[in-house]
Amino acid sequence: MAGRPRPQLQPHSPSASTRRRERWLVVLGVALHAVYMLSIFDIYFKSPIVHGMDPVPPRLSTAPAKRLVLLVADGLRADKFFEPDERGRYRATFLRGVIEEKGRWGVSHARPPTESRPGHVSLIAGFYEDPSAVTKGWKANPVEFDSVFNQSRHTISFGSPDIVPIFCSNVPHSTWGTYPHEYEDFATDASFLDHWSFDQFQGLLNRSFDDIKLRQLLLQDKLVIFLHLLGCDTNGHAHRPYSSIYLNNVKVVDQIAESMYNLMENYFNDNQTAYVFTADHGMSDKGSHGDGHPSNTDTPLVAWGAGIRSPKFLAYTEKQDDGFRFVDDHKHDTPTPQDWALEGFERVDVNQADIAPLMATLVGLPCPMNSVGSLPTHYLKLSKADEVEAVLANTKQILNQFLRKSRILPEQVLLLLSQIEDLISERDYETAMKHSEELRRMALAGLHYFQTYDWFMLMTTITLGYIGWMVNLILHVLQSYTSFPAILQKKAQLHPKNTSMKVYIGGCFFMGLSSIILLLEKSPLLYHAYVFMTIFLWTRIVQNFEFLKAVWRELSNMPFKYTLNLLISSAVALFVLEFLVMSFFDRKIYTWCFLALGILGSTYLALFIQASPALATYTWLACWFLSVFTLMPAEIPENNNLVILSGALIILIAVASRWTNSNSTSFWLYLTRANKRDSQSSKLYFVQVILVAISSIMVWLSTSHRSQNRELHSLHQLINWSVAGVAMVLPLFSPPSVLSRLTSIFLGFAPPFLLLSIGYEAVFYSAFATVLIGWIFVESANLYCSEESGSARRRSVVDGSVFGYEERHLQLSDLRIPLLFVSLWSFPLSCGLQYMIPIL
Repeated sequence: MAGRPRPQLQPHSPSASTRRRERWLVVLGVALHAVYMLSIFDIYFKSPIVHGMDPVPPRLSTAPAKRLVLLVADGLRADKFFEPDERGRYRATFLRGVIEEKGRWGVSHARPPTESRPGHVSLIAGFYEDPSAVTKGWKANPVEFDSVFNQSRHTISFGSPDIVPIFCSNVPHSTWGTYPHEYEDFATDASFLDHWSFDQFQGLLNRSFDDIKLRQLLLQDKLVIFLHLLGCDTNGHAHRPYSSIYLNNVKVVDQIAESMYNLMENYFNDNQTAYVFTADHGMSDKGSHGDGHPSNTDTPLVAWGAGIRSPKFLAYTEKQDDGFRFVDDHKHDTPTPQDWALEGFERVDVNQADIAPLMATLVGLPCPMNSVGSLPTHYLKLSKADEVEAVLANTKQILNQFLRKSRILPEQVLLLLSQIEDLISERDYETAMKHSEELRRMALAGLHYFQTYDWFMLMTTITLGYIGWMVNLILHVLQSYTSFPAILQKKAQLHPKNTSMKVYIGGCFFMGLSSIILLLEKSPLLYHAYVFMTIFLWTRIVQNFEFLKAVWRELSNMPFKYTLNLLISSAVALFVLEFLVMSFFDRKIYTWCFLALGILGSTYLALFIQASPALATYTWLACWFLSVFTLMPAEIPENNNLVILSGALIILIAVASRWTNSNSTSFWLYLTRANKRDSQSSKLYFVQVILVAISSIMVWLSTSHRSQNRELHSLHQLINWSVAGVAMVLPLFSPPSVLSRLTSIFLGFAPPFLLLSIGYEAVFYSAFATVLIGWIFVESANLYCSEESGSARRRSVVDGSVFGYEERHLQLSDLRIPLLFVSLWSFPLSCGLQYMIPIL
């Protein structure tokens, strides 16, 4: 059948039943994606907390310290803390002296999400947060957990109202205070918040001289003092971490650490205080945090005082990669940057959760019961016997969680613990330490196994569900928008059979069977929803199995040329999809993509639309201009002058678009044929241009206020919100011709985008929008050519429509439209400009 002609495509108009079926598909799609999106919480946001364990106090001869001081500089980056300033002087002079003379140091590696609550939970409770707290803004406790503060005899804490109450509000043996939320003013230097926390504690010590009960409370052992210093975080958000205000705040927290040390030593005068200085997360160059970039995960750690080893001096040697990775996937023993000038002092990096067992051991407390941190012994100054006992207590605490989750009989575990106890009794501390660390490593691996136990089943179910959804959509397109149903019906290849009831009964049977299995496993109700949805989708596919077989037979009988085109189109589609995946790892790929698209698009227009060379040149320049942006840094530097100039560029593009409306060539008349050119459309155009100009002026005013550390006037805020809101509504009243409507949409989204921009992304808006408009031009040119060449086709152009052509069956060449749409949709994501998506 190689010489068999291709079936002639006929004009097609979807029937009422097709429209009705599509409405149900939309409802099903929304429900499916809503249900499947919840699987993110069951897979990645499953609480690691288990209850019912007993605390395991370390059997130390004596606690290394009577009290502990924890200073957390919220949002402090490790590099900004250790590196020198532009004059070569170090910002944290006191803590640097501690590193060189009194204590130990390293980098604490946080795990995403690098937010304040997860970071503090990791530091104080020793585990990487109950992820379900994301639904409560990281501020509430969805599940109660143990912490160093719970185990302490008394905790004193001062700081942010978003952090301190999380750990102290339900601890009866605590004294704490917070400042009002109004103090967190992003328009001012927030370092005064750090001074507030210190001043509150200093005032408490001063009151103790007149309050006997308070003094007795302060003199008892197992006392924990926590100061939350929020200045760096607030200043980093408002002014960026390379600003003078943020860098000066680094000096402020160093001064507070020095003042705290002097205050404690003068008050207690017994050398029984341990100090830990660190941060919960870092700060990106654009003043944000949350992801796994090193600027967010790397934080400083300095420990000194009672129970902490003195500095260890080492000659620098190149170390081989031992395969160990921290929770942020950084290598073990990474080289210390030379500008830190600390290569001669031993650096001991830790996972952030390791700090909790370190603090607990320093004051002789049990490790928090939900902690997964490994005790960093290189920080502790203990005898060999006490060091092994501390590690063994840490191991037992992690092992208790594993036994609770696994519900296995502990006989074999008790045997291993008994062997370690015997080794300690025989004073074979080295072997006991080795066995304890190995058992701890196995327990942590077991905890990870049970934490991810359901991952394979859930991921398989969700993947099959999404594949089933895509196959259902393909079936709908084949049945409603192609010529296959008519061809198959004509050839009697499709024999309707009364198999729907049997198929649905079979689907119900599998749903019931899976439900019984999930009930026996005591799985959550959402697991049932995931499985039911997947089975339902594949039941619909099986119901259309006869249609799929008939389509396959028809395709196999097609001429070789058509089959070859289908294979080539499929290969191109797969290549484009793989290209999109690769672009998320190397976004510079998009540069070559748009360079090629500019050449191909302009060549097509020049060959087929000879009357419009300007359009070919426009497409070429727009694509090449856009290709530059993926070569720019992902961290957008602040440049408000560029934002203001972008407003002028947007107006120029709109003027050029307006001018083209007067072009009298046939193609431009095709694009503007529905435009009545009434006075109302002209008024709308000028109003939109004025709004763009106002937004540029407001950017300048807002920048000048912030540079002077002045609060933005409420009138300015009202104007900004009004301009942004009105601008996005105006395109609804634009003329229905292609060019006029595209220009109106372009102008409509420009004001809110300019008001939200800080740098070159404002220019990106113009470049991206011009490419989108160019894509519509190319598709319009394709339709224009089709109408010009198809003399037999009726040309009933309806006045007021955007495209005046009859609907037809889909062709293989139409595959380019969704591929280009997906490529352009994912481009802002690869550039880190997720807020560009609404433009599409």
